[in-house]
Amino acid sequence: MNTEPTFFRRLTSTCRRLLCAASAVCLFNAGSPALADTVTLPDMLIGVTQGFLEFTVEDYLASSQTQGRYEIEVNQLDPRLRMPMCDKELTATLESPARPLGRVTVKVRCDGASPWTVFVPAQVRLFRDIVTTTRPLKRTGIIEPQDVTLRERDISLINQGFLTSVDQAIGQKLTRPMVADQVITLVHLEQAEVIRKGDQVVITARSGTLSVRMPGEALSNGGMSEQIRVKNLNSQRVIKAQVTAPGQVEVAM
Repeated sequence: MNTEPTFFRRLTSTCRRLLCAASAVCLFNAGSPALADTVTLPDMLIGVTQGFLEFTVEDYLASSQTQGRYEIEVNQLDPRLRMPMCDKELTATLESPARPLGRVTVKVRCDGASPWTVFVPAQVRLFRDIVTTTRPLKRTGIIEPQDVTLRERDISLINQGFLTSVDQAIGQKLTRPMVADQVITLVHLEQAEVIRKGDQVVITARSGTLSVRMPGEALSNGGMSEQIRVKNLNSQRVIKAQVTAPGQVEVAM
């Protein structure tokens, strides 16, 4: 089988109508008219697959509220393939996987008097701006603003959870070393501890515009915005407070 791909990129509605019209002219004028009336040619199966995948991807992006630029690539079928002309409209369904991204298989089916089924392989790429590294980074290092940037990448190949904002990465600790221009995923990150057990901290108790500060001691490790146990050194009471900065915690009065 010839596996050379055919590309079908996202188009404006006007261009799409023109392409469909041109494809129809080429299809129904290709080869012998008698042959076109009696068999379903590979180009027709590819066209059905392309149209189905474009509709399915558009629906997926809308329902999941996902932004991005996509490309659809359908493999060429064996040009010798000849299926009986269907006396009903062809139907297409997504055979695999559950979402229309990455490598997919579309089942094109005829439910007419001479039923048949053809499985058409394709690939859907979805490009989004996601967080990547700007330089090599060491394991256990804390990510700084200059360490990361947004770059367009194909997220159909990423299954581990990517980041769409550099703020999601800044201040996080790396769990493994990284090279330049590498995509940062959730498995690369853990909450950086800005307070460790035994650290002396400042407890700020707030109530509206009123705030009171007192010395304290951290009884557990904590990262930004985490709740940790802290001992008030004035009253010796143990409280739970939110980490707001290195050496700073806050509690509501």
